[in-house]
Amino acid sequence: MIFYSGFSLKNEASFFEPYLEKSEYTVAGFSYGAIKAAIHASEATKRIDTLQLFSPAFFQTKKESFKRLQMGAFLKSKEEYLEIFLRTCFAPYKAQEVALDEDASEDQLRELLYFEWTKALMDSIFSKGIRIEVFLGLEDKVIDVQGAREFFLPFSTVTSIRTGNHFLQEYI
Repeated sequence: MIFYSGFSLKNEASFFEPYLEKSEYTVAGFSYGAIKAAIHASEATKRIDTLQLFSPAFFQTKKESFKRLQMGAFLKSKEEYLEIFLRTCFAPYKAQEVALDEDASEDQLRELLYFEWTKALMDSIFSKGIRIEVFLGLEDKVIDVQGAREFFLPFSTVTSIRTGNHFLQEYI
């Protein structure tokens, strides 16, 4: 299995253990990593059976002012931005320990915020016979969950986790 990490994160695949398909023919990604996983699947020449997208970064429905605010906050203080970002990822529940990638960059954040999921991209993956699975937490405070659900539904199996946050954690 190939796993692509979320923005500013590393080694967070364990959060998705209940859902991960651990096959050598699976490509998976979380949030920003879902973008990377989808691009990988669309360009792959080797066999892929399943593409798993966990809380895919979906900001194409957000206003330009929201995106500029995010970029400005990151440029002002990367450390403070990432602290708030992680709290938001875990909301509405208590934040847990997760390893940070110190190389998180302005360019990566820009790519995440401005990436446009398209029918053409999804069709290119689907046409290869790759099964697409999308997992969304309905309590996710990071992405546009409803917009993502509506977009991905025609191309994939969408699993909605009723009390799940961005990390798909549920209130117990």
